[in-house]
Amino acid sequence: MTGSVPLRGRRRELAELDALVHRARAGHSEALTVSGEAGVGKTALLDHLTARAGPHVRVERTVASQSEMELAYAGLQQLCGPMLGSAARLPAPQQEAIEVAFGLRSAPAPSPFLVGLAVLGLLTEAAQDRGLLCVVDDAQWLDQASARAIAFAARRMDVEGIALVLAMRWVDEAFAGLPHMIVEGLEYEDASALLRLAVPGGLDRRVRERLLAEARGNPLALRELPRALSPAEIAGGFALTGSLPLESRIEQSLVVQLAPLPVPARLLLLLAAADPTGDPGLLWQASELLGLKQEAFDAARDAEALVVGTRVGFRHPLVRSAVYRAASPEDRRRVHAALADVTDLSRDPDRRAWHRAGSVLHPDEEVAADLERSAVRARTRGGAAAAAAFLERSAELTPDPPRRVQRIIAAAEAKHDAGAPESVLSLLDAAHGLPLTAAQEAVTARLRARAGYALRRDSSGPQLLLAAAQGLERHDPVLARDTYLEALAAAVYGGRLGDAEQVAVVSNAILEATVDEGPGNARDLILRGQALLAAKGQEAAIETLRRAQRALLEQAPDSLGLHWLWFASRAAQDLWDAGALRALADRQVRLARADGVVTVLPIALSLLMLAQTVDGDLDAAEASCDEIDAIKDVTGNKLPPYGRLFLAAYRGRASEVARWAERIRADAYARGEGYGLSAVNFSEAILHNGLGAFTEAVASAGRELPYTHELNHAMRTLLELVEAATHTGDRALAEHAVDKLAGVTRPVGNTWATAVLAMAEAQLHEGDEAERRYRDAIDGFEAERIPIMVGRCRLLYGEELNRRKRHPEAREQLRAAHGLLTGLGMEGFARRAADELRVSGGTPQVRVRGSAVQLTNQELNVARLAREGLTNRDIGARLFISVHTAEYHLRKVFAKLGIKRRTELKTALAELDQSPTDI
Repeated sequence: MTGSVPLRGRRRELAELDALVHRARAGHSEALTVSGEAGVGKTALLDHLTARAGPHVRVERTVASQSEMELAYAGLQQLCGPMLGSAARLPAPQQEAIEVAFGLRSAPAPSPFLVGLAVLGLLTEAAQDRGLLCVVDDAQWLDQASARAIAFAARRMDVEGIALVLAMRWVDEAFAGLPHMIVEGLEYEDASALLRLAVPGGLDRRVRERLLAEARGNPLALRELPRALSPAEIAGGFALTGSLPLESRIEQSLVVQLAPLPVPARLLLLLAAADPTGDPGLLWQASELLGLKQEAFDAARDAEALVVGTRVGFRHPLVRSAVYRAASPEDRRRVHAALADVTDLSRDPDRRAWHRAGSVLHPDEEVAADLERSAVRARTRGGAAAAAAFLERSAELTPDPPRRVQRIIAAAEAKHDAGAPESVLSLLDAAHGLPLTAAQEAVTARLRARAGYALRRDSSGPQLLLAAAQGLERHDPVLARDTYLEALAAAVYGGRLGDAEQVAVVSNAILEATVDEGPGNARDLILRGQALLAAKGQEAAIETLRRAQRALLEQAPDSLGLHWLWFASRAAQDLWDAGALRALADRQVRLARADGVVTVLPIALSLLMLAQTVDGDLDAAEASCDEIDAIKDVTGNKLPPYGRLFLAAYRGRASEVARWAERIRADAYARGEGYGLSAVNFSEAILHNGLGAFTEAVASAGRELPYTHELNHAMRTLLELVEAATHTGDRALAEHAVDKLAGVTRPVGNTWATAVLAMAEAQLHEGDEAERRYRDAIDGFEAERIPIMVGRCRLLYGEELNRRKRHPEAREQLRAAHGLLTGLGMEGFARRAADELRVSGGTPQVRVRGSAVQLTNQELNVARLAREGLTNRDIGARLFISVHTAEYHLRKVFAKLGIKRRTELKTALAELDQSPTDI
């Protein structure tokens, strides 16, 4: 299999893999996925790679097992177990996360991205100065938690000296986007040469050609299929049916080859196949229980099926699956029972429980209870998918119908948390005919509604969620409120792509289910306020929403309450309340971090990103987007990249806006959520106004005119439309937009809303009246600390003064606008201000970054954090990079800026930001 003939046909692949290790030895890091069908030669390439790594490269290699896909972090533990001696050198939160994930410490469920950072840290420590080669074969069988943690680390390796190779039959979603090598079948000449090695004697020409055709260059097929042929078939009587997939035919051939082995040897192979840990001691102990002698080991080795060394393995991963699938159910139960008996209960209770489950035929409460306890431990380690698998098997083995119902519902809830809505519905179908209490009926209805909405995103979602919420009222009022909010979100987020009647139905039902009394509970207030907003408009909801915001800021929400802060933050935007937006976004992020609620953190960070944008800190907003992407990588969160779109628009980057807009618009239509379309139109309008493309800005902003009652981005687009329409001379359109804007700002009446309306109205006036409104708007925006709008308003004011030939005063406003917009990184608007400043007779000043133009984005991020006093370890944690990478980038920053100490960073970076030059 791994001989010279098949590898001679892999010159390109061998060269690429050798180069990968060479770069690791030189201090660079890289991950590579290697995909191809079973038996195509991936394992042979990995054998060659590890053999040639050399004594100066540390090699860690593991094979993922299909039987362990349900055990959270099982694959990761196999890979990183030998490196755990370095865990003490990790930052404390990362050390705790990896130890909890591996069941070595009792603590709340670890954050998946902390586990990913810990993996990156362990790999970096293992690499040291000599480099590290990590190889994972059959990576398609990695459990979900392990796959995401490894992918997270793979995307953040940089200069640690790590080569990570992941071989798999197909590229799992977790690894999408990593560098990729496809291994295909051998060319005809190489395939023929390998077939001659497999059948050194004579082979009928027709049989030969048929074998070559059927094998399609697959080396394992070329080697193994002929072994199953009789002498008569080799001489000319053989014909492959082709009715089975190649993988199945290879497995069948392997089974045929192993059939002559003595029964004890075959049972030993099955025992090894059922134990993916590869622990020789465990295999010896279990084999003794089964009465297997040394002769069984000898026969298995002589057949080249089993390899026993420091670990137990097979000559090819397909041998394991072939042996296990071919075994009788009775024999499978026997080996699982033996493995359960010899597995240490205190050290590995979950694997023991899984083996016990595989050893029983009939329902068994003791085994089911063991599995349920394993589910709790899996939850603690952060493995929702693993918890669901344990609970599902536990339910299957539960003899008592009422208890079985409880476990089915618990399994369905875990499946929902793991993002598997199809499995949720399948599990709930299994409860059909079982005795359900009224409370269980209500919880089941909620699960069905949530899973159905996640799958279809259709108009039935709000209705089913509403019905589920109403059904829960008598049994669990808190869960009912949460479900009401989900129903309203499903109805409202549809927006123009949804059903307005449904919004009214859901909103009115919520108003009937809640009361408006006194300060009120924060949940009830935000729920009622959002319902009022949707059903009766902004003015009717203002007071309730303000009370809700105060309550949410004063009360300490539990993990369920964290989800509600998002709606309060959205209300802060609808009420033009910059202070509440900042406070709520910051609080949600802090609570989500502290509680490890990673499902909430990306949404919380997206709100923080909006608050940072309002504050004019686009660099911080970009860092929040980086963190969102990092968390999405490890959790699989599908949150659209709204932040990237907004930042590209404010920075005036047309190509980026076009790319993100296309993606988000397609996603919005696919999900049936009009919010996405509103975000795209708003961003495009900002971009075009910044670039002075006012006709295009009118087109983008004008698409939101019919939907401004939805508030949020649609409402904010009105200000963009006023600016674009006045610049194109369409006064009627500008007046119409101002009227609509007045309708959503005057009822609020606070400083931000008043400043927005003043800025809009100023563009419809001339002379003293326009100046008064511009000054009022600037004062308001400065009072609310919204520098983006201060800069834009000064730009418009300067343009107005230029039109009136008051150039000295125009220069004052435009120079201030240009300096502010340039400092904020709003390149499009800054260029507009520069052009207008020249019209006034002024000379624009721009901030240049001096040597900063030599710094990469990552170097600049590292430098800024180091300037703030963060250690390399803190910088690594904040930027999701290894400590070694942080050190490397900081050394480059020092070299480029000509400094030697961190204390010099503050002055150096300040000079870069403040050095003016004429343009």
